[in-house]
Amino acid sequence: MTDQAVDTDGVELSEKDRRRAVPDDLTNSQFLGRTRELKELRADIERAGLDTISGRKAPRARVLLIAGRPGNGRSALAEELVRLVADRYPDGVLRARLTEPDGTPVPTERTVRELLTVLDLPTPPGAAEDELSQLVREALGTRRMLLLLDDAADAEQVDALLPDTPDCLVVAVSDGPLTGIADVRPCTLGGLDTKSAVELLARYTGSVRITVDPRAAEGLVEECAAQPAALVLAGGWLAARPKAAVADLAKHLRGDDTDGTPLARVFRLAHAGLPSAAQRILRLLCLAPAGIVDPQTASALAGCSVGAARTTLDDFAALGFLRPVPSALPQYEVPGCLHALLRGLMESHDRPAEVQLARARMLERTVRLLQSCRAITETDSPQAREKLQAMPDALRFPTPRAAADWLRIRQPALLASARLAVADGDLDTLARRLMSQLVRALVAHFGTQAAAPELYGIHRLVLGVAERRELPREQAAALLNLGDLDAQTGRTQEALVRFRAALDAGRAANDPYATGRAMESVGGAHQELGDYDRAADWFGRALAQRLARDERADAARLYGRIAAAHTYAGRYGEALRGWRAAVAGHRKNGDVAAHARALSELARVQEYAGRPEESLDTCQEAVEWARRADDLRLQAALHLRMADTLDHLGDPTAARLHRGSAQRLLPEELSGDEGAAAVVGGAGADAGVGAADLRDPDPAPGDPAVESAAEPVARSVAESQAAAPESDDPESEHGANACEIRSTSTKG
Repeated sequence: MTDQAVDTDGVELSEKDRRRAVPDDLTNSQFLGRTRELKELRADIERAGLDTISGRKAPRARVLLIAGRPGNGRSALAEELVRLVADRYPDGVLRARLTEPDGTPVPTERTVRELLTVLDLPTPPGAAEDELSQLVREALGTRRMLLLLDDAADAEQVDALLPDTPDCLVVAVSDGPLTGIADVRPCTLGGLDTKSAVELLARYTGSVRITVDPRAAEGLVEECAAQPAALVLAGGWLAARPKAAVADLAKHLRGDDTDGTPLARVFRLAHAGLPSAAQRILRLLCLAPAGIVDPQTASALAGCSVGAARTTLDDFAALGFLRPVPSALPQYEVPGCLHALLRGLMESHDRPAEVQLARARMLERTVRLLQSCRAITETDSPQAREKLQAMPDALRFPTPRAAADWLRIRQPALLASARLAVADGDLDTLARRLMSQLVRALVAHFGTQAAAPELYGIHRLVLGVAERRELPREQAAALLNLGDLDAQTGRTQEALVRFRAALDAGRAANDPYATGRAMESVGGAHQELGDYDRAADWFGRALAQRLARDERADAARLYGRIAAAHTYAGRYGEALRGWRAAVAGHRKNGDVAAHARALSELARVQEYAGRPEESLDTCQEAVEWARRADDLRLQAALHLRMADTLDHLGDPTAARLHRGSAQRLLPEELSGDEGAAAVVGGAGADAGVGAADLRDPDPAPGDPAVESAAEPVARSVAESQAAAPESDDPESEHGANACEIRSTSTKG
């Protein structure tokens, strides 16, 4: 574990440092066998379906099913078929894996989100599964694409993704039939033909060892049931032992009278042939999130250096235990057919405490990598640079671009880490820290809007942990964040329910910030729904709390929100009183920019109330304050407003002068009527009246967003031990603020 802190490999996307784990001649670069199956599958594509035979146009895409046991080469055959026919589908190929490595079906919601992302289509955060599935089907309905659905658990998973067009083709891989899907063309796989199986062995052993004893090679193929996964492991075992005869391995397998499939027997033999340290590392790889492991993950699981972990992973790939993943980073996939075997060996060989410690080390490493990933975006801050330099070299990124690339490539595994950590239940402190850092890294590199779908899922996980641990403050923060995201996508009623629940949680936690924030958000939701009386009432409750706590800046802002609600309701007298209170509050606080914006809104309401002369005077005052605030956009908007008012008062000459002033301030943006309208509307939105804001109520710059400051929770022994070797972390969050989840809609 000491090596974790001193390794100098770093986290970098260097082209010259990327090397394949297995030489090209030992990989699946040339597909073997399955000639008959490929011919039948290609013929099925051309063959008329039941609808065509009956004279009807096919309402949905053709579905080809490749069925067989894991390890029979189902996915390889599907990929080869896709390669052969991909040129018929000019819009490309979509791929999705429908089962987790441990056999758990992937929720359809997650699958369709991934497909929408690949299609570069927006994925509304928090949208229901049916809505998302419909978006995918609509997108595919206008395209000619090939959809590869690997490892489908049941027909329902496939049915939800079927395009409503015959121009697309779906290739599904599954253990058995997809009952319920019409006109499926199945292809059931067994073992390879003997010639192809022997050739697969020869790729690992070399042709000489096969040529000298072809009967032994055929006998080994028979012992492996011609199963590709078993043959790969057997070939790797022979490649690592140049002096071993093929007949010796076949004899050994023949004499193994233990229960299990041929794959299980070959796997146990290959595992037993490893050094004890390598055996342990291999077993622990079943803990890798999403079945994808990189050197950092393996290093943390094993407690060794990153360099040693990468060498070990390369060796495992050469032996057939792992498959290299095409990626800009060195990544490897644990074959699904080996996952259950690895887990079984881990449960029988490793003590539960050791497994838990390895899992905790992996999560701790992930937390620190995310801290480094976020910190490199804050290079303008001397304090952030100092913290970054204090991190070990192995955890630092050379550039912000490298950090963003790492985050993008590893995002599926990082999200899987969060889900697994929450499901574990014994490492909640680490899980909360992981989710906190993941939120911050996603926002820092991709922005709140782009990362909103992922953030929604993370906040739901946070809420689950907070409810399980009875942490009302974190419940309030998670509910507020979820409500913000619901509000952004127009689900105002759902957002209102979240905000009310957050208010209850904030009161239970005796957290005045969360309580005040929730009351404002409830008011914003009512305002968006058109219930201006309730909106003003809730804003008033939030104002009373701010005044009681002497939070003057927030109080001044709330006066404006109350005034906005009255403006929408047409109660201009009350709106004027509210804006005057807001103006006075901002003036006392010395907030020049907010003072100018409040004056501009006061002028707007005066005009609505039929007081154009007062509106002109207020606009003049607002222009002066906007000039002091150096807000050119607001100055231009105010000049345009005065020009419109003067036109109404019958003074076109003065109106032209003000329009000229606005044109000089923003010559490019005021090139036409639409530009002028945009400037005026933008200035109003800055003041908080242009549209109902039911998200974070525009806190002042530097004002912290809602923070989920976790109450102390007893950490497990594994968490403590995992953190101990890395206690030099300048942002260690083992204390009371272990899981700080910021509001996703913070402005500032």
